[in-house]
Amino acid sequence: MVSELTEEPQRTAINIDIKTYSKTDIKLVVLDMAGTTVADGGLVEQAFSRAAERLGITPGSPDHAEKLDYVRATMGESKISVFRHLFGDETLAQRANTVFEAAYGDLVDGGRVAPIPGAREAIEQLQDAGRTVVLTTGFARVTQDAILGALGWRDLVTLTLCPADAGGRGRPYPDMVLAALLRTGAADGVREIAVAGDTVYDMRSGCRAGAGIVAGVRTGAHDERHLRAGGATHVLDSVAELPALLAGFSR
Repeated sequence: MVSELTEEPQRTAINIDIKTYSKTDIKLVVLDMAGTTVADGGLVEQAFSRAAERLGITPGSPDHAEKLDYVRATMGESKISVFRHLFGDETLAQRANTVFEAAYGDLVDGGRVAPIPGAREAIEQLQDAGRTVVLTTGFARVTQDAILGALGWRDLVTLTLCPADAGGRGRPYPDMVLAALLRTGAADGVREIAVAGDTVYDMRSGCRAGAGIVAGVRTGAHDERHLRAGGATHVLDSVAELPALLAGFSR
């Protein structure tokens, strides 16, 4: 089902030569969490299964399998948007989202998350180089805070954002990236922003925001083919490679 997400026309900047970017220093870096800077070991699927069961969807049934496939295909999208698609009715969607977030939070509290190797060091390197780093997620604020707390990252960056912090629209909309720019004032324009994530939705969000660099990483949900089809200007093995990439674009 992931292939269905790549029907949007590819961004023409995908193969633009590095000289196009070399005049612009990246001042603001917007990073996704789960799959990009944080490894959660498939907790999204586990939390969804708990939520689905609470709503009367039998594990192992065709309905459960179909919905789980959609959850996998839409990794990176705002979770409430996913549940709206799956359940149609807003009341059911909100209920499913509440149960999902609670289940995910319980799993996080159980020590089931860890940093992507080199992620914290990469964030610190970016900040040491004078760049502002913002962490974003498709989860609700309570879940994002639980992840940050479990990792000891509450004071790692100056700003973290969830969809509710950007008017309620998560990825693939550009709202969180633009909110990061407006709230931090770290860049003079969108071309001075770099976005990094592991899903097609991260790529689309960065492209729609007009970010100068939209980097996909191979540590999460979607592979290089889908990341590039989503608009990635670069694809990295992991976020640990991002500081070196951005160093090449400094004035």
